[in-house]
Amino acid sequence: MEQESASHLIPAEIEIGTGTWAWGDKLVWGFGSNYSESDVREAFNASMQSGVTLFDTAEIYGFGTSERLLGQFIRESGQPVYVATKFFPAPWRLTARQFLSALRGSLKRLSMTQVDLYQIHAPMLLTPAEVTAAWLANALDAGLIRAAGVSNFNREQTIRSHHALERRGYPLASNQVEYSLINREIERDGTMQACREHGVRIIAYSPLGMGLLTGKYSVENPPSGSRGRQFRRLLPKLPPLIEALTAIGEARDGKSPAQVALNWTLCKGTLPIPGAKNARQMEHNAGALGWRLTDDEVARLDEASAALRDES
Repeated sequence: MEQESASHLIPAEIEIGTGTWAWGDKLVWGFGSNYSESDVREAFNASMQSGVTLFDTAEIYGFGTSERLLGQFIRESGQPVYVATKFFPAPWRLTARQFLSALRGSLKRLSMTQVDLYQIHAPMLLTPAEVTAAWLANALDAGLIRAAGVSNFNREQTIRSHHALERRGYPLASNQVEYSLINREIERDGTMQACREHGVRIIAYSPLGMGLLTGKYSVENPPSGSRGRQFRRLLPKLPPLIEALTAIGEARDGKSPAQVALNWTLCKGTLPIPGAKNARQMEHNAGALGWRLTDDEVARLDEASAALRDES
């Protein structure tokens, strides 16, 4: 790949990032009740100290709160970071001007003149992938973003976006999709293969299954709020997978189920962005770095994960 194109990709040395969905979100995560702004500031600091300098946010997270907090923390730190944010595809946003206005709004909240990675948060019902790719290319031309990405795009949408950007002289840097041991749909529907074929980095969001792969939840102790309702039918089927994660972790000098689950996503060639609401969670996430599961261990987890789907 030419050097100019390489400059519009996520740096290869970035292995993991910190997801900031919970930074300001009250509906799903309960921001302001069981954790606060000081907690997420400490998560940011711990992330930087761990060498995890990619932060993924979006204008919709906390209705802008996540971007504002992240921008504030970056200013306070004075250290270089890699920031990814997203355009929310509301059905009434149909024009390039609205896209540009949303991007400028994100930049203002982040206190930045250029963002490292800007992503279309999801496919737009009334706007073809080629059109949103053109919007991203315009932003690249204007120097407002350094790299262009998409999120929740399927195989066909990813390929179409890639080709549209390629015609403008830019790569499609990434596709951010849900991917974990409890959600491997991108392996089955061709999205993962398409990304690999076209050099698109897969960013794995919810790599811990929104907390289910930590091992702390069960039928008797479900997640709070909407997560508990969402995973009500899945919780009874989780124990065999959690047992496999636990056994592998114990043989790995006491790695936790969550650290093993994150390492599995790394072994699959993805860039996971687990969330962190406080310093302890961030430090725990960083424990997935610096080692790799063996092929046999990956195969064991693949099998346990497949059995989970078979029983669904």
